[in-house]
Order: sequence, then structure tokens, then C-alpha cells
Amino acid sequence: MSRPTHLVDMLLGVWDSIDALCSPLSESQWKTLTECPGWTVQDTVSHLLSSELGLHGEPPTSHRATDLSNVKNPIGEFNEHEIDFRRSRSGAEVFAEWQQISRRRRHTLTTEDDEYFAREMMTPTGPGTFADFLHIRVMDAWVHEQDIRRVLQLPGNDGGIAAEHSIGRFVRSLPMVVGKRGKAPDGSLVQVNLTGPVVKSFLIATNGGKASHVDSGTPTCTISLDSNTYAALACGRQFFAPNDARVTISGDVALGERIMAGFNVMI
Repeated sequence: MSRPTHLVDMLLGVWDSIDALCSPLSESQWKTLTECPGWTVQDTVSHLLSSELGLHGEPPTSHRATDLSNVKNPIGEFNEHEIDFRRSRSGAEVFAEWQQISRRRRHTLTTEDDEYFAREMMTPTGPGTFADFLHIRVMDAWVHEQDIRRVLQLPGNDGGIAAEHSIGRFVRSLPMVVGKRGKAPDGSLVQVNLTGPVVKSFLIATNGGKASHVDSGTPTCTISLDSNTYAALACGRQFFAPNDARVTISGDVALGERIMAGFNVMI
């Protein structure tokens, strides 16, 4: 396996964007709650830096958070211990730690040989290589950058290659959302239009009790929304309700609303 330069470049691009976003933040901005339950802007950066510390081989904190009410799995518990460990610090202190580890990780990612990226490891989606994990890391970093931007009303970096990459991962779940959650009957063809900043269109067909991406056909239901709304809904940061002005549904409206109600594919 050769070095996944495109993934490294995308990840470092997101980090550059996070640095530019966070460097001027005030302490009140750092302590602003995001749409991730219990997490502030500062906590979000704590999560990012603790993940990179672990990937760099640093041991986890021995600190244990006392409030695990928002934790749903072992990964979430690990995250909460690391985040709570840093909650007494200022945002500037956490950001300085982020910059320190991101510089070290940047050096590693740009200087290691192909073997480093080919090594096997467990990823959030199962066994894979570190290159496979990078595919997820780009999405994770971009999603958390957007978490910060939404709550602080500082939009940006929402239409570039990292955004397209992340949306590309989310749409892998569209057949499940349309078929299983939306209960689209056999013969249905659902079109999902992203109107920008990422502009894409996807067709999902149901046949024989299964749903899959297809290339063409006349839709029985069309759902249109912007890509930022798509990301917020897909990641469970926000949730669809009927008459949501951000989402336009034509054709089989009842089917479209069932699909949108089950749009959360990431915790």
C-alpha cells in the first residue's frame, strides 16, 4: 500500500481550518455548548487532541469522569474521561495542547513510510489498516469543526474536498435509511438532492426487499436540502420534524418524511 497522500492532505487541511477558526476565540466562546450533549467548543477540541495523542502512542489519562450520563459505549466513555480531565483548563490551554500534538502528528503523517499506513488496526467500522482509519479521521475532524462553526455562527470549510469526502461517507447509509428506516415499498425510487455548498444528487431504488444506489430512473420521492443540513441531520446533531423549512419533499411526501425521521446514521 502506498502512502494515502490525498487523505493526509485532506486531514491536514481540516486541521489548518480548525486552527484558523479557534485561534481568536474568547473564553466565553470556548465554553459555549455545542449540539453534542454536554460538550462545549473546548470539549470538542479536547476530543480531537486526545484522539491524536492516542494515535501517537501516548497513554490515556488515569482521570475518571463522574458524569457519564451521555455515554453510550466504551469509546464514548474513553472520550469522556479525556474531555473531563481538561475541563478545568482554559480554552487557550486546551488549544495550545491541540497545536502541540497536531504539529507532532503532522510530522509523522508527512514523513512515515508506506508500511506505517498499511499496518493493521481496529477502526470504528471494523478491522482495517491505518489508511482506512484515516478515511474516517478526515470525516470525524471535519464534522467536529462544523459542530464548532454552527454553534458559534462562524461558517466555513463546508464546500471543499473534506466536506465532499465526509458527505460521501454519510451517503453510504442512504440505502439503509430509505429501505429499513423509511420502509420504502418495492419499486420506490428516492432521489436526494444536495443543493450546496456540496452539490450532489443520489438515487436509491428498492427491489426485492433491498435498497441500493442506482444511476438513473424517475423518482417517486424527491428530497432536497443543503449539504450542511444533511450533515447536521445525518450526524444526529439536529433532527427532522415535519414542515422543516430546510427540507423540500415532493412526490410521495409521507415516504420522504419517514426517511427524514430516520436520517441519523452517526452518534
